[in-house]
Amino acid sequence: MAGIINLTPDSFYGKSRCSTESEALKKAEQFISEGADILDIGAESSRPGSLPIPIDVELTRLLPVISILRKSKGVAISVDTYKPHVAERVLDQGVEWINDITGLQKYGEMANIIARYKAGVMILHMRETPATMQDCTHYEDLVGEITQYLKRSITIAELAGITRIIIDPGIGFGKTTQQNLELLRRLDEFKVLNKPVLLGVSRKAFIGSVLNLPEGERLEGSLAAAVIGVMRGARILRVHDVKETVRAVKMAQAIMDWERK
Repeated sequence: MAGIINLTPDSFYGKSRCSTESEALKKAEQFISEGADILDIGAESSRPGSLPIPIDVELTRLLPVISILRKSKGVAISVDTYKPHVAERVLDQGVEWINDITGLQKYGEMANIIARYKAGVMILHMRETPATMQDCTHYEDLVGEITQYLKRSITIAELAGITRIIIDPGIGFGKTTQQNLELLRRLDEFKVLNKPVLLGVSRKAFIGSVLNLPEGERLEGSLAAAVIGVMRGARILRVHDVKETVRAVKMAQAIMDWERK
């Protein structure tokens, strides 16, 4: 379970935002106590329509928090960035994972930096940029095209020498509501890539579209999507609500384990 900590003023879900180091530490301690295995920290929003921020701003937000959180026991730290210089600086601070929304396909040096630090990578499928991705939602073969994109990213990672690779089909990143629902139904098809699947559905717009609810009222929809995702093969969930998701998944897994006996 990966708990989301946003060091941004403009991430789409307000309660995920931490404006101070003490707020980030408090949320991290909460997530760890609730069962998070990973703390996924981001300092640049990737919500639809968002724009890049300068590297120095991103590092100013990240480095003090990472300095505190890397002392946390029993939890890995992932940083959500696609910028090689940012990745190098945070990896030098002891971060174990880089969560790259461009799937290592924007900057050629990113994979080599991650490999040099023997870190892991989370590779996500996204078209274009967060600012333009929702204008690029036409697919001839949704799952097939995403699979091919992720396959290219895996090849880039492996050629660089990265051995720990997680794939993310990119729910909400350049997909319509119906496409997001289709991806959840067909999530098990990504098993052909032989990599653990990360699923990020928490409180996203497609849930709001189905239920006609704002971000703050999408918990139940997020839990339903998370459980379906686990049943379809997701190994890691990236969530805003760790305690509730851990409990929902634990119950679902108990049912699935009983069926296998």
